[in-house]
Formats: sequence, structure tokens, C-alpha cells
Amino acid sequence: DAQWARIETLLPKNGGRGRPWRDHRTMIDGMLWVHASGASWRDLPEEEFGPWQTVYDRYNRWRKDGLWQQIREALRCQR
Repeated sequence: DAQWARIETLLPKNGGRGRPWRDHRTMIDGMLWVHASGASWRDLPEEEFGPWQTVYDRYNRWRKDGLWQQIREALRCQR
């Protein structure tokens, strides 16, 4: 929870247009599950994290936007 509090403000807010986004925390948990397990995105348990495409698309968007670097820096400063 302490780590989540450090990064929550970095995450984009729901744009208000279209369908509301899935919960960022669930998406990050799914991204970390793929990374830790070494499984492919398609093997992500949908019942726990939602559709793999949604998790992957958000991961890829954040990677391109440099958000993962910001998250890494925020958590690194925690030590």
C-alpha cells in the first residue's frame, strides 16, 4: 500500500470520455504477473486481471510515454 501511494499520483486520470478505464492497480498487478512468471501476455488470467489485450495496451502506452521510468524512479527514492 505504501508503494501504491507513491505511484498513484503519477498514473493518468480517466479522461471522462468513452468507457471508464479498468482499475490501474489491477492492470499493474497483471503487468507484474506477466513479468514475474515469464508467461506470454495471452496467458494472463482474464478472470483476475481482465483481458490480456487491455493490460498489454496500457503497459505499452505507459512504456512509450515514459511512465514506467517515472514509476521506477519514485519507487527507487523510497529506499
